Amino acid sequence: MKPGIHPDYRPVVFRDATTGTAFLTRSTARTEQTVEWEDGHTYPLVVVDVTSASHPFWTGTDRLVDTAGRVEKFERRYGRRVRRGTREV
Repeated sequence: MKPGIHPDYRPVVFRDATTGTAFLTRSTARTEQTVEWEDGHTYPLVVVDVTSASHPFWTGTDRLVDTAGRVEKFERRYGRRVRRGTREV
């Protein structure tokens, strides 16, 4: 590795804005906010919108809402259309 070209990593606390879950990791992210962590030290704080604590993929809260299917829902709403050369079923 070339010296002097890599950023300085430092301990940073990331907090989920939705759930309040926080974790300490190393990052190059810059922020003016600070927070006192569980170990008694003060670290920079980065507030993020989504983490694994609030993302639907990781939490399992993303559910399939359209149980009837998109085509059936469209046909219920707008009716079935007949194309030329075909007959309605």
